[in-house]
Amino acid sequence: ATGLLYALDAASGELLWRRDLVGELGGTVRRNGYSSSPLAFGDAVIVQVGGEGRAVVALRQSDGAELWRGGDFDNSTSSPILIELAGRPQLVAFLYDAVAGFDPTSGELLWSHPHETPFGLNTSTPVWGEDGLLFVSSAYGRGSRGLRLRSGAGGPTAEEVWFTTRMRLHFGNAVRLGDLIVGSSGDFGPAPLTGLDATTGRVLWRERSLARTSLLAAGERLILLDEDGQLALASASPEGFEIHARADLLGFPARTVPTLAGTTLYLRNRQELVALALGAAAAPPAAPPAGGRR
Repeated sequence: ATGLLYALDAASGELLWRRDLVGELGGTVRRNGYSSSPLAFGDAVIVQVGGEGRAVVALRQSDGAELWRGGDFDNSTSSPILIELAGRPQLVAFLYDAVAGFDPTSGELLWSHPHETPFGLNTSTPVWGEDGLLFVSSAYGRGSRGLRLRSGAGGPTAEEVWFTTRMRLHFGNAVRLGDLIVGSSGDFGPAPLTGLDATTGRVLWRERSLARTSLLAAGERLILLDEDGQLALASASPEGFEIHARADLLGFPARTVPTLAGTTLYLRNRQELVALALGAAAAPPAAPPAGGRR
């Protein structure tokens, strides 16, 4: 949170190198500190540093040496993502007052589109669709945008397709299932789970039986953890939302997106880390046939 980036040996925890994003690189640290996650790409790790010429910076994974820097944007509290457009990788970053695309091999700015939020609190992670539609959203009275990214002779472009104030992601995340975007919409009050048409921005339904929710898509189902610590398994479609099972596991506040590794589900709040085995339960032994013989 203070802007110190550490590289540790995965097996031993030994410190390999560290960089000070503020003291060394001149980053624009937020009042409440850094909260964007670094992103691995090839032999680099890309971080949102913030500032003129250093909105994003790539460091070599082996020793932390700087490989490139680019962009003239202050930092936000969102995390960058990698997408592929017309067969080429692209870095998308939701920054202080805009969303922008960069060449992840050089840091070259490819396009940008304004999205201003009070205090630069563009916090949620952008959502990319294979149809070329990019979704970004923020709270504090702002809303959501659908941007169509295209690759042309003059380079990539971003065109706004729709804008709505009826979906406002605060600090949670959203997932896309086909033409449906699902996320908890709201600021400091109620934040009902909301289904949004990805192509038009139209609200399709709202679900109010869960508190503010973090989501994970797993096949055709959603794994949800609301901030009260309730875990749920559900299905969502443009027609509606259905919960198949739920359990109270953790206390408030539980605000981290679940992690699924194989059939192990990891959950946490601010006090506990829990691992759940989701594999099929062992079948009970078969009953012996008549006569007592198997």
